[in-house]
Amino acid sequence: MTDAPIAHPDPDDPARFTGSATPDEGPTQDDIVRALKTVYDPEIPVDIYELGLIYDVKVENRHAHITMTLTAPGCPVAGTMPRMIELAMMTVEGVDNAEAELVWDPPWDPSRMSEVARLELGMD
Repeated sequence: MTDAPIAHPDPDDPARFTGSATPDEGPTQDDIVRALKTVYDPEIPVDIYELGLIYDVKVENRHAHITMTLTAPGCPVAGTMPRMIELAMMTVEGVDNAEAELVWDPPWDPSRMSEVARLELGMD
């Protein structure tokens, strides 16, 4: 996690995500979820949202905040994954700052995975 809000990416960057909300309404939770689905666990070929790593998504006054976990406390990306997620949320049009809060309670387990993730990993 970072202490300061993340600076907005270049609006002309082609990687910038255009949300479904009007500029006056700001981004929606669905816009943030679509951005989160672009972030993959480097060890598992499934996005973090379908893996069930995202516990909560809030968007208020152009601030996106997620509560998340990782598959294990010793995960090698524990130091970098929150930042990757914050950067993904910042690509959503209308997000002025983003925060990914890493929590360990409740602990992640495979039952949190979506059907999509289970099929992708051959678990069904």
